[in-house]
Amino acid sequence: MKIAETRADEAALVQYVALFAECFPAATHYTIEYLRWLYAANPAGTVVGFDAWDDDTLAAHYVCVPARVFVGGRIRRTLLSLNTATRPAYQGKGLFTKLAAATYEGAKAKGFECVYGVANANSTPGFVRKLGFQLVTPLDAFVGLGTLGIDDIHAFSARAAWRREWSADELNWRCASPANAVSLSEVRPGHYGAAAPTGRFGIQAWGEIPTPASGTPNATRAAPLGPRLFLGLTPGGDRRRLYARIPDRLRPSPLNLIFLDLATGVRDIDPRSIFFTFLDFDAY
Repeated sequence: MKIAETRADEAALVQYVALFAECFPAATHYTIEYLRWLYAANPAGTVVGFDAWDDDTLAAHYVCVPARVFVGGRIRRTLLSLNTATRPAYQGKGLFTKLAAATYEGAKAKGFECVYGVANANSTPGFVRKLGFQLVTPLDAFVGLGTLGIDDIHAFSARAAWRREWSADELNWRCASPANAVSLSEVRPGHYGAAAPTGRFGIQAWGEIPTPASGTPNATRAAPLGPRLFLGLTPGGDRRRLYARIPDRLRPSPLNLIFLDLATGVRDIDPRSIFFTFLDFDAY
């Protein structure tokens, strides 16, 4: 079995689309357009990952997406753990663990300082026990109407000891996903709301962010009028106005924020000091 770095050229993307189609036949978003956007067009950089090859057969694949995160008192080059797939004939051979270890070693050599991800209940134990991730906290899920009631989004964001940092270009890129486009609306000067379809009739995923320091992103339309789902975390767990927590029994699976230190020296993250929205991972 040969372990080789992931590529982002067209020929490689075609092979990844075929792998995802075999591994996840019900997932329709793994198109060439989506992978081209995700793997090659990100202003923060091309994906970092490794593939397992059995001669000419792509047996397994794992990638992380470059991002920037404020943690440990400054902005760090970070990776979002994302796509993984192993052909059925090669499952149970520990390939994902090998690819992940190679990815994190290679990422550290490239100057990345940490990795984060959102894992479900089934995958969280593997990340924690086999790969050394910290289980930070389950994500909150609230449904409601209108904005979150944050008066000063810049001060609110500054309270967080862990937050994703978006440039205007990165935010425009994130909103242009071919799989599920995100719309931005200006809640007030310097304060943006982001909305995306959830697949549930009439309900939009919702998050709020300050204007990036690098410039103004492209606001595309007015905020949705119907019910909104907030999936994420806020400093101190603040929730205001017309939002109510979704009981765990009504949620398909808990989603957990996980974190791996590569070079930050940050060993524990306070779950009460995190600002995290659906924009920061790939739920919508």
